[in-house]
Amino acid sequence: MIYELRGKVRSKSLTSVVIDVGGVGYQLQMSINGLDSLPKIDEDAHIYTYLHVREDILDLYGFKSKKERETFHLLISINGIGPKLAITILSGIGPSNLENKIISGDVKALVSIPGVGTKIAKRIIIELKDKLIDLKDDSIDFNIDGANSQSFSDVFKALISLGYKEKDAKKACIKLDEKNELDDKLDVLIKKALRLLSKL
Repeated sequence: MIYELRGKVRSKSLTSVVIDVGGVGYQLQMSINGLDSLPKIDEDAHIYTYLHVREDILDLYGFKSKKERETFHLLISINGIGPKLAITILSGIGPSNLENKIISGDVKALVSIPGVGTKIAKRIIIELKDKLIDLKDDSIDFNIDGANSQSFSDVFKALISLGYKEKDAKKACIKLDEKNELDDKLDVLIKKALRLLSKL
């Protein structure tokens, strides 16, 4: 598995780039957004990669960030979406924006991307929506700076001990913090958190 490449940009086309790594030129297929992010010819570049193997052909794909590559992996996990279509999708919309459209179930926005019909758009939403929501929940940072961070942690731990899932406990704690209610006593905070959880 080729994880990443660091080398000089030798040439660019509308769909690919050639990177010189120690005298060896690697051609990578990239999204338009990825290609636009690359430096000028003969300048150093750092590209994350994915090697797609099929029968007697090896296709190397490049990405400007780990997030773009992770989104690519999610897309090609869907039946009917191959690497080329996944790159086309990432050319039409950035990873973060794509995630938001999928989570909100915006079929119209996905269909506006070249190569994506209604059937594929609905399949993307059905298969990736829950996965993306879980990924967002798991990435929530609950180590808040300041005096209230201990209260935040205490409430979170208390909710976990009561049997609540981590992602739900985090949501409740974040809502308490957004309302500036973390100055109350712990027993009061837990009661407020439980009320919030009953509405999730």
